[in-house]
Amino acid sequence: MDLNSFIWDKLSFLFLTFAGLYLLILLGGFQLFRFPLWWEKTFGTLFKKEAKLSSKGSISPFASLCTSLAATLGVGNIVGVSSAICIGGPGAVFWMWVAAFLGMGTSYAENILGIYFRRKNIGGEWSGGAMYYLEEGLGSVKGFKTIAKCLAYLFSVFTVLASFGMGSMGQVNKIVLNLTASFPAGNLKLLRGFTFADFYPLFLGILLFILALIACTGGLKQITSFTEKIVPFMIVFFMSGSIYVIIKNAHNVIPAFKAIFSSAFSFEAGVGGGTGFILGRAFSEGFKRGVFSNEAGLGSSVIVHASTSLEEPCEQGMWGMFEVFVDTILLCTVTALVVLTSGAYNLNTNLFSGSDATLVAEAFNLNFPGRDLGGKFVAICIFLFSFSTVIGWNHYGAKAWEYIFGENSVFIFKALHLLSIPLGAVLTSSLAWTVSDIFNGLMMLPNLIAVIFLSGYVKRITNNYILRKKKGRNIKPMLSYFKNK
Repeated sequence: MDLNSFIWDKLSFLFLTFAGLYLLILLGGFQLFRFPLWWEKTFGTLFKKEAKLSSKGSISPFASLCTSLAATLGVGNIVGVSSAICIGGPGAVFWMWVAAFLGMGTSYAENILGIYFRRKNIGGEWSGGAMYYLEEGLGSVKGFKTIAKCLAYLFSVFTVLASFGMGSMGQVNKIVLNLTASFPAGNLKLLRGFTFADFYPLFLGILLFILALIACTGGLKQITSFTEKIVPFMIVFFMSGSIYVIIKNAHNVIPAFKAIFSSAFSFEAGVGGGTGFILGRAFSEGFKRGVFSNEAGLGSSVIVHASTSLEEPCEQGMWGMFEVFVDTILLCTVTALVVLTSGAYNLNTNLFSGSDATLVAEAFNLNFPGRDLGGKFVAICIFLFSFSTVIGWNHYGAKAWEYIFGENSVFIFKALHLLSIPLGAVLTSSLAWTVSDIFNGLMMLPNLIAVIFLSGYVKRITNNYILRKKKGRNIKPMLSYFKNK
């Protein structure tokens, strides 16, 4: 078994399932039983001024949501969902929901820790993330100071490396593959003996480099200014096309849900395997793709959530929870329904048109008017989702670099990250995504070690918030580790 498979098929199941179930019990099913509270504090404020308020050195809760969604919404929400269904059947969607449900609790906990242990850098900007609650939180436990510092550096190194794979080359590679397939340019002549198609991937890579340079120049404020515009647009754009397909095939919606629930627990024999093969595939693919899509437990989104103007750790934790809800429960479900209702996937035979990489495009093609209009729609969606991921990860990697090398050298990382974009355009797909998977998964280990060891803080901060905000108790708030020391 290779390293990539070991990380995602073994370690991710063990660590993420344990952490999710542990936090579910510890917090009394917060994501379920406190649904009215976290829904009111997130979606309920989206259209109010309080969600848009920021201050010097910080960003608004809405900006943090958009930037974290920009980084998490990517190929996994489109191609990842179809891959899970093709390999694990419709039941994989159910296990994506389970992964998201558990991930909501994990995201809540890690973002509470992100706010509680954040600190200001020399430029007056908030810096937070797993590296800081590893150093300050786990490092305060007797006998753990050295190992906590090592884990903090490891997390930062993995984040920097993942920003080049998952956060740049892998995403750009998918953008280029889809754009060149849907918008071919083989007949455009450049020079004698050459066509534009010979240079098309590199041209797209350079164009994406220029766009990213514009979006990222100016730091976090510039990045969030970009994500606040593109994220709502791309969600509405993708949802509009998807809802059109689902409504057009409304008669297949109920059979699709029946297939999701029935095959999630099916014990039919699979080809080349024995009883339980289908359940194993549905579970492993759904869980893996769910985690890969929303990144809950990896510690990545904490980096931007920690830059918010909100002082209450619990309230920012709720925004982290809402992010997972939007990413997986909403968008991945919509993608799955497009695939399962469109006619591209036969619910009776489990046969599908094309491959897992082209299934979503085929689903839209069967329902959109015009030749290959669905494929073009999907290519544009992948461009929007994946390019926004590159922008979000530019900030994640910069903050991890800052932790390792200091704030004054961050410009080196930003230059290297931007230069990796054209490289991703010409790399082979398998290499780009193997690099992405490995380092993205390795981030999970130090982060979840910290989240589990520091879960007592999460419990106390949550109880403190509930007593103050819901029960009216006049007690000292738990807002910052440095203020409560």
